[in-house]
Amino acid sequence: MSKVPQVKEFGGLPVVTAEKMRYLDNKASLEYGIPSFTLMENAGRAVAHETLEFAKGLGKQAAGLKAVVCCGKGNNGGDGLVAARYLKLAGADPRVFILPPKETGYGELVVKNLQAAKDAGVTVTMTRKEDLDALLSEFSAADVLLDALLGVSAVGKPVGPVHRVIQLMNKSGRPIIAVDLPSGLSPDTGHHSGVFIMAALTLTLGFAKSGLMAAHAQKNTGVVKVLPIGYPQALIDEAAR
Repeated sequence: MSKVPQVKEFGGLPVVTAEKMRYLDNKASLEYGIPSFTLMENAGRAVAHETLEFAKGLGKQAAGLKAVVCCGKGNNGGDGLVAARYLKLAGADPRVFILPPKETGYGELVVKNLQAAKDAGVTVTMTRKEDLDALLSEFSAADVLLDALLGVSAVGKPVGPVHRVIQLMNKSGRPIIAVDLPSGLSPDTGHHSGVFIMAALTLTLGFAKSGLMAAHAQKNTGVVKVLPIGYPQALIDEAAR
């Protein structure tokens, strides 16, 4: 098994594994009374802000910024939907492409934020297997792409539509901002199985994930920045233990 990098701190905050991240998220909700919806809202708003700052470095202002947000079917996709909504509110022109739901449908947080994005005027399109290759022209015409496909709960090699979307995002030649971590990279080790996002910027949420600290991952993560999403100090202190 690949070794987890033993980096303890990044950005003045603890570095955590995927398992610990899930534990801290649950504890924030169950013991500190912070709804998961609030954490997602905070995360997406912060991602949108940093996306606009990144765009300034490209010589692009918020007004009319063409941003394509590729969303998965889980909570990482929910973060992307929130980010798209805040980009729209800032005057940008975001377009969301979301993977089809599981047979049981999207989770509650994704459903709520999918509707909120549509209500805010964001164009949302569900990706269909037969239409995937047509996405390349959409990606290539954008100023920036956001990768909100796979989060810390994803395991193994990306397959099916997400596999192809990752390939097309990389092929577009447009700068990619990864939400939490580049899709296809192990959150714990930073290794990949051959299909992964090559990001210019990784906006990791709450705490840096241990895999982002691996030397071999840095060519795929680009600049890594930790975004606070509203964890109380007591929980941050616990994360360090």
